[in-house]
Amino acid sequence: QVQLVESGGGLVQAGASLRLSCAASGRIDSSYTMGWFRQALGKEHDIVAACSWSGGTTYYANSVKGRFTISRANAENTVYLQMNSLKAEDTAVYYCAMGGTIASLTTGSWGQGTQVTVSS
Repeated sequence: QVQLVESGGGLVQAGASLRLSCAASGRIDSSYTMGWFRQALGKEHDIVAACSWSGGTTYYANSVKGRFTISRANAENTVYLQMNSLKAEDTAVYYCAMGGTIASLTTGSWGQGTQVTVSS
């Protein structure tokens, strides 16, 4: 099994930055894809960003393009989400996910989540 542990969430003011980290351990398949989802209160999970093993393929939700950057350190089995110019609507629980492809992240392994709260 794979364990994913997120960190870096918190309470910030609008316009601030946060960097989320997700460390993976356990039975990790090679060439895995990693991504970030978020769930605001009362809403469904939405994908935020994802990155293939090589980093050659990335995906960003329209709402975060130009503000968020996903990156990964494969040697450490870690993925990051740099979030800049945060807005109140970015407030959510952010989850890290791992899967074979970006499309299969929803059915892959997930972490427990980290809360991000942006005050306006």
